[in-house]
Amino acid sequence: MKCLLGLILLTGLSVAAQSSSNNPTASAISQKPTILIFGDSLSAAYGLRRNQGWVSLLQRRLDATNLKYNVENRSLSGETTFGGLERLPRALAQVKPALVVLQLGANDGLRGLDLRTSRANLKAMIKNHWMQKQGWSSLA
Repeated sequence: MKCLLGLILLTGLSVAAQSSSNNPTASAISQKPTILIFGDSLSAAYGLRRNQGWVSLLQRRLDATNLKYNVENRSLSGETTFGGLERLPRALAQVKPALVVLQLGANDGLRGLDLRTSRANLKAMIKNHWMQKQGWSSLA
C-alpha cells in the first residue's frame, strides 16, 4: 500500500512538474504549487515531533531533489472519513492545492464503522476535489 501511494504521489509530481515547465506563464503565476496532505494521526505525526513525521520527510525530500512544491499538512489526529468529508471543502478552498493526498480510514476501522460508508465518504471527497478543480461547486 505504501509503495502504491508513493508511486501515485511521484507520478502526480512528475506530471505537474512537466506541465509547469512546459507553460512558463503557469510557473510564473504559481511559484511553488502546494501538495495538500489530508489525513489522520498517521499524517499528523501523532506521538512524534512534527519534523519526524512522513509529511515533513516528504517536504525535505522534495526540497533536496529540487522539486519546487510546498507541502501543506491539514491532517488531524483521530479524524474519520466523515470528519474529513466535512473539513475537506474548506481546506481545498484555503490551500488551492495542485495535488491532494487523502490518508483517511484507519480511525473508521478502529471504531468499527461500516466499510461501505467509509468508501462512500472517500469517493465523495475525491469527487468534491475534482469538481472544485473544474470550477464547480462541491457536494458537501
